[in-house]
Amino acid sequence: MTNDTSPFSEAQASVLIGTAEKMVEIWTRLSPEKQAALLARFGTEENALAALVTSHLVSEQGTD
Repeated sequence: MTNDTSPFSEAQASVLIGTAEKMVEIWTRLSPEKQAALLARFGTEENALAALVTSHLVSEQGTD
C-alpha cells in the first residue's frame, strides 16, 4: 500500500527502515555499561545511536 503524499519513495523508506533496524541491533549488542556511558554523554538513546552510526560512517570513509 502506497501513500502518494509520502515524502519518501518505497526504496528510500526501505533504506530508512533497514538503517533503524541496524541501529536497534547495535544498541542491544552493547553492554549495559556502554549503554549507560553513551546515555550519560549524549542524553538520549537516539542521540547515542546517531553518534555511533556517524562514527561508523566516518571510519568507513577513512578506509576507502
